[in-house]
Amino acid sequence: IVAFGTSAPELFTSVTANLGGYPGISVGNVVGSNIANVLMVIGLSAIIAPVLIDRKEVRVDTWVMVGATVAMSVAAWAGVLPFWAAVGMIAAIIGYVVYQYKASRIEVEEDEEAEPLPGNPYLLVTVGIATLVIGAEILVQGAVAGGRALGVPEAVIGMTVIAFGTSLPELMACVAAARKGQSDMIVGGIVGSNIFNILSVMATSAAVKPLVIDPRFFAFDVPVVLAVTALFTVFLLLIGRIGRVAGALMAVAYLIFTVAQYGGVADLAVAAAN
Repeated sequence: IVAFGTSAPELFTSVTANLGGYPGISVGNVVGSNIANVLMVIGLSAIIAPVLIDRKEVRVDTWVMVGATVAMSVAAWAGVLPFWAAVGMIAAIIGYVVYQYKASRIEVEEDEEAEPLPGNPYLLVTVGIATLVIGAEILVQGAVAGGRALGVPEAVIGMTVIAFGTSLPELMACVAAARKGQSDMIVGGIVGSNIFNILSVMATSAAVKPLVIDPRFFAFDVPVVLAVTALFTVFLLLIGRIGRVAGALMAVAYLIFTVAQYGGVADLAVAAAN
């Protein structure tokens, strides 16, 4: 629930960008957010307090995340995510959610009453969705205008500025969890968010309009997200702990990745691939 909620900005932003004719921002937002979630969000959370991982608990989710990342890489290699593939990915996320619901059903104590929410919940949801739609449009148009003024490609804007902005909910949620020592919340939130970003955000963007993927993503950004996902998987399934030193190194790696986006490294990778 936390993962899906914090990924809502990515969903509305990527769909808005693709419909507006900016597929580079749509794809960059997803790839960049997944990189930021691991290197920046997990890294900073681990600096606050070491992140402890229940390896058995996250095994299935980790492999779903790996599978989704590989599927995204194949789409980047093909240069387009077509409608039929998008539908398959959406079906996969629905199946994953159903599995999670059945596997993680929690019995609530009979004497435990839910705390009533202030105001009308339906009104709050409606206002929240409307705010996300309007905010996504403003964010995309502002980022495109700023990128053009500075001569920065839309893919770079999507990978950095927009990805960072849409990852802030994950950052705030995980930092708060780190301060309370809630490692399970941090790990579950990021793994779930990375799954949702690919199987729901990218897939929905492609379902409303075929998602064309710039070759630069396959040449540079996809290898990075594959490496980051592999690193995260090692921590999740083998090491079981992310300490402060590892967290600091991850945060530094994110800064290096961001600088590389504006330093022409991706362009060199594309040229080398050609």
